[in-house]
Amino acid sequence: METYLVGGAVRDALMGLPIQDRDWVVVGATPQELIAQGFQPVGRDFPVFLHPQSKEEYALARTERNTAPGYRGFAVHAAPDVTLEDDLARRDLTINSIAVHADFTRARGQFDSQDCAPGVAWEASSALVDPYGGRQDISNKVLRHVTPAFRDDPVRILRLARFAARYTDFQVAPETLALMRQMVGDGDVDHLVSERVWQEIARGLMEAQPSRMFDVLRDCGALAHLLPELDRLWGVPQSVEHHPEVDTGVHVMLVLDMAARLNASLPVRFACLTHDLGKGTTAGDVLPRHIGHEERSVRLLKGVCQRLRVPVDCKELADVVAREHGNIHRSADLNPAAVVRLLERCDAFRKPARFTEILLACECDARGRLGLHDAPYPQARRLSQALRKALTVATDLIAAQAQLAGATGPKIGEWIRKARVEAVAAESGLG
Repeated sequence: METYLVGGAVRDALMGLPIQDRDWVVVGATPQELIAQGFQPVGRDFPVFLHPQSKEEYALARTERNTAPGYRGFAVHAAPDVTLEDDLARRDLTINSIAVHADFTRARGQFDSQDCAPGVAWEASSALVDPYGGRQDISNKVLRHVTPAFRDDPVRILRLARFAARYTDFQVAPETLALMRQMVGDGDVDHLVSERVWQEIARGLMEAQPSRMFDVLRDCGALAHLLPELDRLWGVPQSVEHHPEVDTGVHVMLVLDMAARLNASLPVRFACLTHDLGKGTTAGDVLPRHIGHEERSVRLLKGVCQRLRVPVDCKELADVVAREHGNIHRSADLNPAAVVRLLERCDAFRKPARFTEILLACECDARGRLGLHDAPYPQARRLSQALRKALTVATDLIAAQAQLAGATGPKIGEWIRKARVEAVAAESGLG
């Protein structure tokens, strides 16, 4: 029985990056042998066990064979005769198909890298097992599939695109891009389940340069199948009046990367991704200003969220940003009463923390435009200031006064709104 550190931990260690999670493969063992050593079985679809002390995952070496379209079924074979090379062959990318014998690992998965230089044959290495050239691809900064079995799992298209967003100086190997295009052409991505698509997109949104994920998906044709509402934005001018040379798709990618630059949360990044979906359906008679695109964006966003089963926090924030980002951009021209109405539509009085994220998404939209990274966005300061002032209104006291004056129902709300408008108007610079 031999144990190896595999996958992402080895990849990141070779790249000089912090190791997040460690995965282990056990070769030449049976489930009964691991259980006898105190390992706890947890794998439902294939033999995976938790180490009795570290609680890290140990999987028996296995092979996989696709048995249904998409990610719906795999036949798994795990037995003592499965070699480490067999196990590594089933993995997606060469940079993820490298292993280190457990004897060479130390705390946190570090290992002696004296034999890890590209060009050292894996058979002669005392530490690494690298039968598919992963070290060389790390050195050359290439994302390359291991074997044609890559196409057995179309989720790998999304995973590769996510790695492109993480490792921003890596390029997709031409033969891998060709295989991905063939998979799209054969309809493989149409079999993907919504949960897996959202899971990978959400992870990609949180990478260093999320726009690269969507660039790769466009290059292979998958974006038109997975997010056609987004794919249609390329070729549509962002504004015929002001920037006819800029595609709306390019604009959205700049906004998305600005959100990453500002370390925005997943809901903010998703809102940045979807805020201009309505421009992809703009008819010629409503150009140059994409009149009404906010309403169209909201409608299209609803369909995306239903199809991908997007979490509520992402869906709700994106809805407000799609609907109100234009009004927030123009808020410097609003009087106190209009400011209060805008705050109400954004549900800012009940959810002030979410309103802060709405403003951040709008700031990304403004600052990401044409790559104006350091452009100021005074709207955020002004509206935050207005909200803070309006929240000082003692609504319980106002409601009691309104009731004493005979007001009921909506009339009480009018009293509260009036008090908030007066508070906002009294704030310096907001009158």
